[in-house]
Amino acid sequence: MTHTVTGTYGSKDQLRNAREDLVAVGIPSEKIYVDDALHKLRVLIPEATTPTIVEIFQRHGLQSITH
Repeated sequence: MTHTVTGTYGSKDQLRNAREDLVAVGIPSEKIYVDDALHKLRVLIPEATTPTIVEIFQRHGLQSITH
């Protein structure tokens, strides 16, 4: 089952770094959605992957998360 995790960051740099980490662990770029204006990063993943994604999000100054 597909699950969505959305993180909000304080800067575009934090957002970009989180996205780069997601790609580095093998998340396909077509499953990653970036909203530069709102500093939001959304990822569509299998539900079992959620803890890994949350941990990556938290490495980069995450302000808020929904999942």
